[in-house]
Amino acid sequence: MKIAVAKGDGIGPEIMEAVLKIFEANKVPLEYEVVDMGKWVFDKGFSNGMTPEAQQTIESLGMLFKGPMETPKGKGVKSVNVTARKTWNTFANKRVFQTLHGVDTVFSKAGIPIDITVVRENIEDTYGGIEHMLTHDVALSRRFITRPGSMQVIRYAFEMAKQKKAKRISCGHKANIMKLTDGLFLDCFYEVAKEYPELKADDIIVDDLCMKLVTRPDTFDVVVLTNLQGDIVSDLCAGLVGGLGFAPSANVGDHISIFEAVHGTAPDIAGKNIANPTALLLSGISMLQHLGLTENAAIIENALLYTLESGVHTGDFGDKSKASVNTTEFANAIIGNFGKQPAHNPKPVFPNQPGTPTPFKLKENAMMESKEVGNENIVGVDMFIESNEQPLAIATKCQRHAGVKFKLVNISNRGTQVWPTGSVYTNLVNVYNVRFESLDGEPLNQQDILGLYVSLSGNFKIASSELLNMWGDKKAYSVAAGQ
Repeated sequence: MKIAVAKGDGIGPEIMEAVLKIFEANKVPLEYEVVDMGKWVFDKGFSNGMTPEAQQTIESLGMLFKGPMETPKGKGVKSVNVTARKTWNTFANKRVFQTLHGVDTVFSKAGIPIDITVVRENIEDTYGGIEHMLTHDVALSRRFITRPGSMQVIRYAFEMAKQKKAKRISCGHKANIMKLTDGLFLDCFYEVAKEYPELKADDIIVDDLCMKLVTRPDTFDVVVLTNLQGDIVSDLCAGLVGGLGFAPSANVGDHISIFEAVHGTAPDIAGKNIANPTALLLSGISMLQHLGLTENAAIIENALLYTLESGVHTGDFGDKSKASVNTTEFANAIIGNFGKQPAHNPKPVFPNQPGTPTPFKLKENAMMESKEVGNENIVGVDMFIESNEQPLAIATKCQRHAGVKFKLVNISNRGTQVWPTGSVYTNLVNVYNVRFESLDGEPLNQQDILGLYVSLSGNFKIASSELLNMWGDKKAYSVAAGQ
């Protein structure tokens, strides 16, 4: 099999060289095609951080193994890491956090074993990067949570938990506050859970999850979360097992997958041959498992675990009374330990069963759409207007524009109701959400909404608007605090 390799920026090339040297010594049956990605590609004018040739190669091979990459600051470009994950729909970000003997942590010293797999949704949420300044004072970020995207990553998490023989799978969320977005993700979780009765499925509010992870991490097994929450929680879990230097990452899609170290480029030590390659090696081992190269993966992982148990360490971790080794020496030590079994958590060695990275080529974009439940009706609109007037003055003007089809039902500011009731102690900013609903509960059409928009724009700058939809008798919009 041939895979694409992007060496990365900073310490990327030297840790990638160390990992590929270990693979070569173990006779891993892979060929490598190096592709151009990273900061220097940005600097040459490629706004997505990769050359067209690199994109074509990765899409034809279906597998990318990449080192850490830097996104130029202040140039208005997106992270190449996020762009790659989203472009190729690697919807599930799997990160495995395990106690590594030889890497001392608070929990290892206390004898508390950790084996947590975080599955993070990788495409949606605020990572869509869709943001607007509504006024000079007010910024808006759009948060997309979709049913098809949620089902995709949650189903992957359950299937992976089943194969892992996990005892528990938990959904981390904030559905108590974000009732529609996180609520949709949580609904999908329990919908999929019905198909896996052998797994204990539960949910936990994400702030409570963070507290429990740092007090009783051994009670968790597999945790699935939305994108932003998953990003934060996975870095928290990295801290439980020694830091990002021991955190592998797999970005799994239906057709293309990316395996990478999630730590930074560490430019302060780049080129010094002292960086720790463990995270990238663990990511590479995960890639070998994904490709069916289970024998190579187990031999290399056992050698790594044995090496760590033996006290061999780079300068960023380990027993400071023992001299550290450089990147090359660390890789050589692992190679020298092929065939040895660690005392703790040895991995069983199964014969390779290699598969194919890309099952088939696509000719068009896949449309993911679930079946609509209930009739859809427009019952109103939220108009986000710019104004520094008081709520009563705004309400008086808005009521003049309601006409014969609309009634003004609510005005809120930063999500808190300020009309028809409210408090003078609520501080305001210069964007109000003015909610109009159908006068007699009759369905509206988009022409009705546009007519109201035109009329209202005679008094206000309308910064944004959102339809109020209903499916059957279910409201598809939130209410303001205090409403």
